[in-house]
Amino acid sequence: MVSVLERASGVLVMGVVLLDVFLTVLYARIGTGLIADRAAHLTWRVFRRAADAAGTHRGAVLSFCGPVILLLYVLLWAVGLTLGAGLIIHPALGSGVQASNGQTPTDLLTALYAGGSSMAIVGASDFKPTTDGYRLVYLANSLIGMSVTSLVLTYVMQVYGALRQRNALGLQLHILSAETSNAGELLARLGPSGQFSAGYSHLVSLGAAMAEMKETHHFYPVLFYFRFQKPYYSVSAQAHLALDTVSLIRSTLAGEDTAWLKESAAVEGLWRVAQMLVITLETTFLPGNPPDTDIANSNDRQRWRVHWERAASRLAEMGISVDRDEAAAQAYIDLRAAWWPHIARLAPAMAYRSEEIEA
Repeated sequence: MVSVLERASGVLVMGVVLLDVFLTVLYARIGTGLIADRAAHLTWRVFRRAADAAGTHRGAVLSFCGPVILLLYVLLWAVGLTLGAGLIIHPALGSGVQASNGQTPTDLLTALYAGGSSMAIVGASDFKPTTDGYRLVYLANSLIGMSVTSLVLTYVMQVYGALRQRNALGLQLHILSAETSNAGELLARLGPSGQFSAGYSHLVSLGAAMAEMKETHHFYPVLFYFRFQKPYYSVSAQAHLALDTVSLIRSTLAGEDTAWLKESAAVEGLWRVAQMLVITLETTFLPGNPPDTDIANSNDRQRWRVHWERAASRLAEMGISVDRDEAAAQAYIDLRAAWWPHIARLAPAMAYRSEEIEA
């Protein structure tokens, strides 16, 4: 009876691990993992505490969190499969599974060694199955080990490919804004002298890149825990710059020459996908209810008003026709109130301060 329970426990452990691998690597949907998601969240909390104690090295400590989480995934899955295989093999040591030479030990550590060896894709084990049932177990273990190893290696490569694309978008936005990460500067350079025909192609490509980034975070939620020391690599900063740019376009640009731009598909797409990205990450990784976007305190509104006035002045300097009246200022403040609370909530979750995000 004990041996049956032990084998059943081994099958259960392997089943849970394989299900976690399936949900994380193959099903690839945000918020669906079993073990991996919880381990990642716990690791992030540990790194946050360590970073708070590191002082000036806070950013450097946090930058190691993402790679450590990927390594933890591999270790958890490997240990889980080894434990499951060991529990299945343990009752058969000395009977269905025997040592190649000498007497067969029957302790649990030996069973774990035999189980881990049965899943290895290279090398040979000192323990061999002697019954048809355990030959099938060894065959299944070897196939599982080979498959999981291939899947995990592919997953890691895809995560880093997605991370490279995210960083490339952040750098592109930073460069287009003359390395200021300021929406007023970005918009001024997209339409110098009011000529937005060339800048429109940039808005199209930015919207496409933002949509791709939204989907990569949906497929690889571990990207949330990759934090770089430069703020412009963060999701919060990229979404902030995109949404602030659209808010300026819709509230501040004046004249019939730019009326088409306000209603264009590129501007609408950039607005929607940036909000979708932020809200998806916020609702998945942050507990509690979403923030109230209908209420903004007076300090926020005053700060946004100053930001708008500076942006409008910069646009005017570049020969772009702008509205400078109270209606335009209020329109900008209302648009910003719709998305800023989400950014303000998401940025601290990634250990960024508001002043690092809000250029």
